[in-house]
Amino acid sequence: MFTGIVEELGEVTEVEQLADASRFRLRGPVVTEGAKHGDSIAVNGVCLTVVETADGEFTADVMRETLDRSSLGALAKGSRVNLERPMALGGRLGGHLVQGHVDGTGEILSRTPSEHWEIVKVSLPAALSRYVVEKGSITVDGVSLTVVEAAADYFTVSLIPTTLALTTLGIKQSGDPVNLEVDVLAKYVERLLGDKGAAGDDAEAGK
Repeated sequence: MFTGIVEELGEVTEVEQLADASRFRLRGPVVTEGAKHGDSIAVNGVCLTVVETADGEFTADVMRETLDRSSLGALAKGSRVNLERPMALGGRLGGHLVQGHVDGTGEILSRTPSEHWEIVKVSLPAALSRYVVEKGSITVDGVSLTVVEAAADYFTVSLIPTTLALTTLGIKQSGDPVNLEVDVLAKYVERLLGDKGAAGDDAEAGK
């Protein structure tokens, strides 16, 4: 479980294409401190398992399913990435509950800078639209953000200077893909209400 508070701006140092997967080597001295085989690290919001670590770098195998459902397949040597270690039980929850399970990808549609922040507009897949609400939370490339405007096919977020300076959202351009993870609590509520409705229908039918 993650919080969407990026710890480090890392870099892809090597990409090895395998038959049905890819092996990434990534540089991240902060997130690899104390990391070992089997640990999890979120890369642009995607939870990956550490295969090995050495000299401030770690490797991770990314299966075809993940490559197809996220923007990790577009990464190349030299790409910058957002890195975060899992939250520790008993620690502060600085963002919101993030699983590192990408729900879909969007595309940066526009960037509108102002004096102290920048408004970024991101396309929203139709299947995820119902989970995104104004003032709610969404994770974009692993960054926990508050939704400013929620439309049927896009949403906007306001990025402060710290986010622009310390994450890849400061260098992404219009047309670039981003990983999206909606609030998992919204999905659970939807499922529970759906099951309750079905149970109610059954009860009515049994009268």
